[in-house]
Amino acid sequence: MKRLIGYTIFWFALGMLFMMVINNIWIGLILIAIFMIIGYNFFQCSE
Repeated sequence: MKRLIGYTIFWFALGMLFMMVINNIWIGLILIAIFMIIGYNFFQCSE
């Protein structure tokens, strides 16, 4: 469980850094929505 939490925090921090570089709220919101949909689909895969 520690590895999963560490992995999640690492990518969370990388995403925050990426948003600081982009500096555009609309592109950021679109990327967040896209990645949440992709992540949900990967997490819920039944195969």
